[in-house]
Amino acid sequence: MAAARAAVRRSRRIFDIFVAEVPWTVSSKELKEYFSQFGSVQRCQLPFDKDTGFHKRYCWIKFSSPEEVQNVLQKDSHILEGAKLSLRPQQGRKYFNHRENQRE
Repeated sequence: MAAARAAVRRSRRIFDIFVAEVPWTVSSKELKEYFSQFGSVQRCQLPFDKDTGFHKRYCWIKFSSPEEVQNVLQKDSHILEGAKLSLRPQQGRKYFNHRENQRE
């Protein structure tokens, strides 16, 4: 029962890792390709600034399993196009729509 609850909590979490210091020249496709060496990347969100048209130099990554997240976090440094990325696990960050908030 506890394992099932943990799986539900995990499925509600939108992203596993926050990545900062993403170079301007890197696309979401390139980020997915880079992080796929650690496991199956389900989603990569690289937000863009509406005014400038450039991305905001940070993104979120979602993997298929917690083991894949650990694979990423165990590596000392991540470098893309000569820039060192800053990674942080997304702990407790969950997505709830308005209806779910009312239920809890």
